[in-house]
Amino acid sequence: MEMLMAGKVVLVTGATQGIGKESAVALARLGATVVIVGRDPARSRAALAEVKQRSGSDKVELLLADLSSLLEVQKLADAFKAKHDQLHVLLNNAGAIHQSRKLSPDGLELTFAVNHAAYFLLTDLLLPTLKQSAPARIVNVASDAHKGMKLDLGDLQTSKGYSPIIVYGRSKLANILFTYELARRLRGSGVTANCLHPGVIASGFGKNDKGLFALAAKLVAPFLTSPEKGARTSVWAASDPSLEGVTGKYFKNRKAIQSSRASDDEAVQKKLWDLTAELVGKVKAAAA
Repeated sequence: MEMLMAGKVVLVTGATQGIGKESAVALARLGATVVIVGRDPARSRAALAEVKQRSGSDKVELLLADLSSLLEVQKLADAFKAKHDQLHVLLNNAGAIHQSRKLSPDGLELTFAVNHAAYFLLTDLLLPTLKQSAPARIVNVASDAHKGMKLDLGDLQTSKGYSPIIVYGRSKLANILFTYELARRLRGSGVTANCLHPGVIASGFGKNDKGLFALAAKLVAPFLTSPEKGARTSVWAASDPSLEGVTGKYFKNRKAIQSSRASDDEAVQKKLWDLTAELVGKVKAAAA
């Protein structure tokens, strides 16, 4: 196997299961030093051992963080930078969907907090390291679930009319809007930003809650794409030499495709950026 990522450092969030873990295995096999991020200590240690065993690499590390907490995102970035002065790929992969409306430790709607705010803050905190490691890549795992969605910029926390599918779809739209705005802001820096649809994956996704929603996720799992296949586009976006310098794209099945019309609205991209920066700014200020 060609060691495309030899000498590279990669950070993968949501790497204890599903496509995150499969992405970590594949990138370690390509020679990268892979830092995986998980929330649960026992499950994370088990994932670390599995990634090492399956990849045949001892260059796999673990950092613990609950990405629903912006303070823990800050601590994660600090812990990473304490060990590494280079970062060549940031793979923002962690994601969740919840049957009912819940709040994060910061008072944010939980799906928004994990699926978008954590992406935004972690990326911002690690940007200096990415820039000094250039060429570097930011890869955000989004979803075709964004199609048909529009953001309510006046109610990003979905305080009224909660629907898990709609809230999840909006969070994935936010991933794409964020990626496009980020790519524009990073032009000329040597750091690219792209996003992707991994497929509809059979993993632990959708099982955060108990009840009918978790049961439905379990019942449809046999008909879904395997995590290994689902990780292929993430790994390709993180490592393929042909993508050097390619930025601001939405990938599916290892090809650039057109995302929804709503995701192309530059005014919404900028407004979402400003609103999110305001939300996370308090955390950064408190940690300074």
